[in-house]
Amino acid sequence: MPELPEVEITARLLDEALRGARIESALAPGINALKTFDPPLTALEGQTIAGVRRRGKNLIVEVGGAPAAEGRSPEDGATGDMALLIHLMSAGRLQLYDKRAGPRDRTSRLLVRVRTPGGEQEGEGSSEGEERELRLRELGSRQAAWVKLLRAGGLESDEALAKLGPEAWPDPPPAAELGRLLDAPRPLHPLLRDQRAIAGIGRSWVDEILWEAMLSPYKRGADLDEAECERLREAIVTTLGGAIAHYETAIRLPIPDKLGMPLRVHRHEGEPCPRCATTLAAVHFEDYVIAYCPDCQTAGRVLKDRRMSRLLK
Repeated sequence: MPELPEVEITARLLDEALRGARIESALAPGINALKTFDPPLTALEGQTIAGVRRRGKNLIVEVGGAPAAEGRSPEDGATGDMALLIHLMSAGRLQLYDKRAGPRDRTSRLLVRVRTPGGEQEGEGSSEGEERELRLRELGSRQAAWVKLLRAGGLESDEALAKLGPEAWPDPPPAAELGRLLDAPRPLHPLLRDQRAIAGIGRSWVDEILWEAMLSPYKRGADLDEAECERLREAIVTTLGGAIAHYETAIRLPIPDKLGMPLRVHRHEGEPCPRCATTLAAVHFEDYVIAYCPDCQTAGRVLKDRRMSRLLK
């Protein structure tokens, strides 16, 4: 599932490539993915892409108005007249291709054909630019990824953004405020994945963050002390920032279907802990797995795995 680091690198690469591009056409082959009807997709034709940014796990393609300023935070407001709000869900990918699509790609949910700005050529003025295609593709059969075309004034009030908590990166809330946000009788693993508490963290990176902070995935948020809140905040910044730095050097356009995620704990059940060499353990649920180090995180206790418990009955 694309989470904050994967969505962030997607936004950065697309922003660099598409800022100033003119939209020639837009259509939604996956009609179920389009969740709005006013304005229609045809309203994008002839408009200019002002920038691409991230908010939580959402991608925002701003259209019309002045080009987006570089270095804005994810929570900055829109600069365009309209915006495509996109959530990749578990299997979506927003990819840019150098050539227009040939035969229809059955994974396509949204196709936006653009012409990027031309360069200045000596004695010839500005060239016409290059034809490219922005494609929202969804791997698998669930068809959960979605797109909304919104007027800029309604972007931040849309329920997908209005309910989000503060950003997990690059500057999450200070430790004391983070403690208040997580002050609930719920385990940290689902609590950190709750986008209303803090935005951007999902199932893969929460394992990495809790391992870095040396906290049990089942420790309740309400039980965090001041030092643990400090460790947790530092782990969030270090883990997500490190992943983004890795992607900056490893990923180029077109963004691949599968990203080589720099994970040390998640998906590494049965391997030695990178810190203490204890065998990493996991708790299996129906649609996800919690990975952890028994020595670093749970005081040597191996947590009950419900999958194995059922088999042993």
